Amino acid sequence: MLDQVSETERSVENVMHNLGARAQAAARLLATASTHSKNRALAAMAARLRGNCDDILRANAKDVERMQANGVTGAFVDRGTLTPDRIEAMAQGIEDIAALNDPVGSTIDAWDRPNGMRIERVRTPLGVIGVIYESRPNVTADAGALCLKSGNAVILRGGSDSHHSASAIHECLVTGLRDAGLPEDAIQLVPTTDRAAVGAMLSGLNGTVDVIVPRGGRSLVERVQNEARVPVFAHLEGICHIFVDKLADLDMARSIVVNAKMRRTGICGAAETVLVDAECAGTHLGPIIEALLAAGCEVRGDDAACAVSDRVVAARPEDWGREFLDAIIAIRVVSGLPAAIDHIATHGSSHTEAIITDDAATAEMFLNGVDSAIVMHNASTQFADGGEFGMGAEIGIATGKMHARGPVGLEQLTSFKYKVRGAGQIRT
Repeated sequence: MLDQVSETERSVENVMHNLGARAQAAARLLATASTHSKNRALAAMAARLRGNCDDILRANAKDVERMQANGVTGAFVDRGTLTPDRIEAMAQGIEDIAALNDPVGSTIDAWDRPNGMRIERVRTPLGVIGVIYESRPNVTADAGALCLKSGNAVILRGGSDSHHSASAIHECLVTGLRDAGLPEDAIQLVPTTDRAAVGAMLSGLNGTVDVIVPRGGRSLVERVQNEARVPVFAHLEGICHIFVDKLADLDMARSIVVNAKMRRTGICGAAETVLVDAECAGTHLGPIIEALLAAGCEVRGDDAACAVSDRVVAARPEDWGREFLDAIIAIRVVSGLPAAIDHIATHGSSHTEAIITDDAATAEMFLNGVDSAIVMHNASTQFADGGEFGMGAEIGIATGKMHARGPVGLEQLTSFKYKVRGAGQIRT
C-alpha cells in the first residue's frame, strides 16, 4: 500500500513539474507579447464564455449536486453556483480587463544622473503565478484573464467541488489563447484533484513558480502560508467590521449594515461585526438589529444588544473575531472611536473595515488609524472587490504589507526592473 501511495505521489509530482516547465516557457513569450494580441485573446475568451454558457451550466450542475450531497453550507453552495448572469459577469469582467491599460512596459519613474545616464523603473511581469482556490469557479476566468493581461503565465488548481465548472471555463480560455496565436500553456488547469498537487505547487515546481495566490478557507490559506517556498499573496480571513459613529445617519447605517452582511454572506467582504457608538446606541442600536433580524440574519450581541430583543443571542467570546460566512453577525456597543479601533486591532484580520458617520474629521481618524488593507467611509464592505475598484477583476485580496495589499489586480501582478541608458560612461 505504501508503495502504491508513493507511486501516485511521484506521478502527480511529474505531472506538476511538467506543467511548471511549460508555464515558464509560455511566460517568456508572454513577457513580450503585444497588448493587441493579449486583448484579442481576452475578447475571444469572453465570447467563448457566452457561447458555451449552456455547457458551463451543465458542468456546474454536477459540482452543485456533489456539494449538496456532501452537506456543505448554503453559503458554500452559493459560492460554487453559476447562473447565466454570473457567467455574463465573468465575460464582462474579462472585457473590462481588456479595456484597462497594459501595465507591462510602463514607466513607473525616470530620472537623469549627473554623469548623463538615464535611469527608468519599468513594470515587468512576475513570471509564473500559481493560484490555488476552492469553490469559486469564477476564479478560473478572473485569474486567467488578469495573469494574461499582466504578461504572466498561470497554473490554476481549483478545488474538487468546482472541478467540472473550472474545466469548462478553462476550455474557453484556452480557445481564446489559440485564436490570438498565444501559447496555450499560458493558462493551465491542474488536471487532478489529488491534494498532492497542492504540495507540489507550494514547493515551487523546481523554481518555475514565482508566486502563489490562495483563494479559500482558513485551512487552505494556513497550509499555503506554512508550506510555501515561494512568496504568497493571501488573506487568512475576512473579519470585516462596521463602526456606527455617534454622528451616523440612521437610515444610511441601517441600509449599509444590512447590505454589508446579507447581500452575499459567503464572500470575504461580508461584514462580520458591527460596533455601535455608546452615544447613539439609544437611537441606532435597536433599528439596526431589527433590520438585520427582518432580513433573516441571526444576531449575536453583548448585553446592550440582547436587551433590544429576545431574539438576539448572547455573543460568546469567540464570536468577536469570527468569520461566520453565513447569515450571522456579532454586535457590540463601544465607547467611541478609540474603543472601536482597539476592538478592530484586537479581533480583526486586516481585511476591510468601514465607518458610518457624517463627521468628516472622525472619518479621517478612522481611515488613518485602522491598519487594514481596505478602509471605507459610508460604504458597504461588500465593495471590497477588484471589479468594484475599477480593476476589471481581482486575483484575490492581500492583507500582507509587502508588494501587494488589498485587491490584487494588474499592477499588483507585476514587478519592475531598471533600464539604464548610457553613452559610454565608466565608473572611476
